[in-house]
Amino acid sequence: MSKRVAVISPAPTANGDLHLGHLAGPFLAADVYTRYQRAAGRETVFGTGAQDTSTFVVTTARRLGTTPEALVADSTARIEATLAAMGIEVDGFSRDEDRFTKLVLDFVSRLHSAGKIVLKPARFPFLPSTGEYLVDGYVKGGCPVCLTEGCAGLCESCGHSSAAGDLIDPRSTEHPDAVVEMREVPVLVLPLEEYRTRLKEYFASSGAALRPHMAQAVQEMLDSPLPDLPITYPISWGIPAPFPEVAGQTINPNAETMAWSIYTTALGAEKRGELLAADDQLWWPEAETEVVYFLGFDNTFPFAIAGAAMLLALGDRYALPAGFVTNEFYELEHQKFSTSRGHLVWGQDLADRLPRDVGRFHLAATSPENQRTNFGWGALEAVTGARLIEPWNRVAAKAEQWAGQTLPVSAASRFAADRITQRFAATYQLPAFSLGRAAETLAEQLGRLDRWQVTAELAGDFYHQLEAVLRGAAPILIDLAAAALDDTAVRLRDETTEITPKVLPRLTGGAV
Repeated sequence: MSKRVAVISPAPTANGDLHLGHLAGPFLAADVYTRYQRAAGRETVFGTGAQDTSTFVVTTARRLGTTPEALVADSTARIEATLAAMGIEVDGFSRDEDRFTKLVLDFVSRLHSAGKIVLKPARFPFLPSTGEYLVDGYVKGGCPVCLTEGCAGLCESCGHSSAAGDLIDPRSTEHPDAVVEMREVPVLVLPLEEYRTRLKEYFASSGAALRPHMAQAVQEMLDSPLPDLPITYPISWGIPAPFPEVAGQTINPNAETMAWSIYTTALGAEKRGELLAADDQLWWPEAETEVVYFLGFDNTFPFAIAGAAMLLALGDRYALPAGFVTNEFYELEHQKFSTSRGHLVWGQDLADRLPRDVGRFHLAATSPENQRTNFGWGALEAVTGARLIEPWNRVAAKAEQWAGQTLPVSAASRFAADRITQRFAATYQLPAFSLGRAAETLAEQLGRLDRWQVTAELAGDFYHQLEAVLRGAAPILIDLAAAALDDTAVRLRDETTEITPKVLPRLTGGAV
């Protein structure tokens, strides 16, 4: 077992607040996993942030009539506030700052000095009316792999890289009727094909935990020649490239992934009191850090394929990630969340309307782990009421009659508590981590306690098992656990012989 766990959720673009799709997907999962790892006694850091270098910052700012810089500052503050409101505790939060920029430039400069990135001509759509090359959020068209309509960079549908020059019928996202030309521009690239054999070996032998959709996409990508990864883009927004052969170009945001990952884990370790010899120390093989990503399926290519290849290109300097836990889209009334159409629920809206434990439970119960799932206010009220709030309140009321009394706990109850602990552990550990099954386990155990006709002789056993259930649910029900338990540590072998029940807090549904 490694000395430390580094949990990472890719930084959302700083062009708005977090909606429920962000929370129900990577962020709640990463927070729950982090909390469980710490409860099990492992030193764990959790990192994310706000990405300011994406072209979607520019297009959103133009649409809103503001500056990219103002949008980044406002969005970053909103993202941090929403994470806090939902109880998602981040150790290393990256933002637009000089230290990060320096680390990115140092990382790509080491690739450049080692001869791992090379100058090659690449095709880009060009907009004569503005004199701009179109990449990522500036251009949309058909994906060359699955034909789905979308922006360049990454295909949200199939997960493959989708270079702007390879799009079918490319057109400007901001000027859709404008004439587009194709032009060749020399850019620096990392030839990913050189690492395909080693990437195959990595995914075959590392035991990296992959959900089925990601496993399929990785297999598809590695079964064919890999594309070049552009390290630089011929655009002005982003981190300026320091290489004279591509003067005026910037670093491709999808080439920042590993430098950013290294940075956010360093920030997290420092926040938790660790003194690092270097920003990348946690990624050295001798550090024995287990890196686990929680990410949307569409981030498969930049982190799992291109990111791993960048690490391989630097020799044995860095360890490769241990796992990738992906999620699918979370829908609102059976349609994809859309900021541009106003079809969404902001995370802050959920936090404002009901207790966050209730919101966390519902997002866990409906987490889009292997397929798209749906959010609706009516469903939230029905699910949380029937499966969490009502049974918990009845169980708490049942236990209250013995509050303050010291009661015996039997060997049979200790055995049952161990089984409860193991059932929760099976949902929180890789490779089978599942928020949905954790929420289901909680609901099933609450139902069992709710049906228990408690006698005075078994009152100690009843409360003992109630505590075991709440301890198992503590990574999700953070406020209830903090109020009812002295600690949330995982007890792998319960040795309780007596227990003193407390008056337990009740749950409410809020103004749904």
